[in-house]
Amino acid sequence: MDLLSAAYGGATSDEEDDEPPSSPPVATALTSFAPPPVKRPRWEYQPYLPPPSSFPQPPLQAKAAPPPTSSASGRYVSKRECALLAASRAPVDAASHLPPQTTAEVDSSVGSITDSNLRADILHSLRCQPKPGSSKSLPSKLSVSLNGHTKAINCIAWSPTHVHVWNVWDKGNTTARVLKHHTAAVKDVRWSPHSLSLLSGGLDCSVQLIDVVEGKVIKVFKEDQAVEVIKFNPSNPNLFLSGGSNGSLRLWDIRSGLVTKEFHRSLGTILDIEFSADGRQFISSTDTTRSNISENTIIVWDVLRQVPLSNQVYTEAFTCPCVRYHPHEASFVVQSNGNYIAIFSSRPPFKLNKYMRFEGHGVWGFPIKCNFSLNGRELASGSSDGSIYFFDYKSARLLWKIEAFKEACTDVVYHPIIPNVIASCSWAGEISIFE
Repeated sequence: MDLLSAAYGGATSDEEDDEPPSSPPVATALTSFAPPPVKRPRWEYQPYLPPPSSFPQPPLQAKAAPPPTSSASGRYVSKRECALLAASRAPVDAASHLPPQTTAEVDSSVGSITDSNLRADILHSLRCQPKPGSSKSLPSKLSVSLNGHTKAINCIAWSPTHVHVWNVWDKGNTTARVLKHHTAAVKDVRWSPHSLSLLSGGLDCSVQLIDVVEGKVIKVFKEDQAVEVIKFNPSNPNLFLSGGSNGSLRLWDIRSGLVTKEFHRSLGTILDIEFSADGRQFISSTDTTRSNISENTIIVWDVLRQVPLSNQVYTEAFTCPCVRYHPHEASFVVQSNGNYIAIFSSRPPFKLNKYMRFEGHGVWGFPIKCNFSLNGRELASGSSDGSIYFFDYKSARLLWKIEAFKEACTDVVYHPIIPNVIASCSWAGEISIFE
């Protein structure tokens, strides 16, 4: 009855609207002694089997067929029968609304994504999985130099289980995959926490989930803005947050492909976002140069309530291209275009540490990022002079400096398993691995 009610808009009988055109009226004497009219026999459902020509294969884009009629001439087909027959065809018709699965363009000359051809020492380190902090030495030696990009690299990310996918220490071809699925520049890329797939966002106003092994686009999430940054929720890998050029922040569900939450505020371009370890809060960094409202530069958000917990965290007139939570302590750092890294408490009211900051490197308008080591004792940052700077987190003292590139070093990331290995990338499209 639920289906019929939806089909009729609340009508409970198909005789309220019209009568069978071919049946002659039957005259009866309507008196108080007249017996109740004979009930019409209950209609038995007959499965509808359309002719093969109604469904061309492939693809599944069948045109809507007219309601079926009975083979017996003169038989009246009630609206109830039409509704049930339409419902029986719904799964077939619904398939036409599904987007076709596309395949990303994959370079035929690429290598392997397996670990069968790695260096013996690297393979041993990956299998032993040393504890964070087990190595006291900082990366200093160039291990691998990867060339393949022709323009600036915005970010770099290690795969947690094992866009341009590199098998860094492969003794043959280090290029594992070349995925050409975006139609404009790619601004951010993240590995999925539970599968060999990655999420990428770009200036073509889309976020795409890619199967790295098959090179196929699993799902496309369309935006109304250029996508600047994306992050998975650490407590639920089926959710990810996106920020873009219009200042919109959206929480997406990969399973449904829909937006579950949207965080509204008059913001400029989103420069970076960072989830807390429990996924209940996140920090957004915004370009406020157009609005001249510096108090919106850094905002701490409550994910469940969709409201800012504080919007007066950082009040200096500098944009901040990077924010990072400390992996173990209740604090986070902010990379400032004032050429320093500031430290904040991650507990309300999110106070700035006015007595300590990380200095010595340069930002100067480049999207320079920084990241903590696995144990949180060191903080590594790129720099506009092409070098990598290593700071002691407790004292903010400069520990080490590597001259990595001739142009700006835009990102530096620690390996998720091997503690003394980092990957870095440059504004000129170069990638260097140090150990």
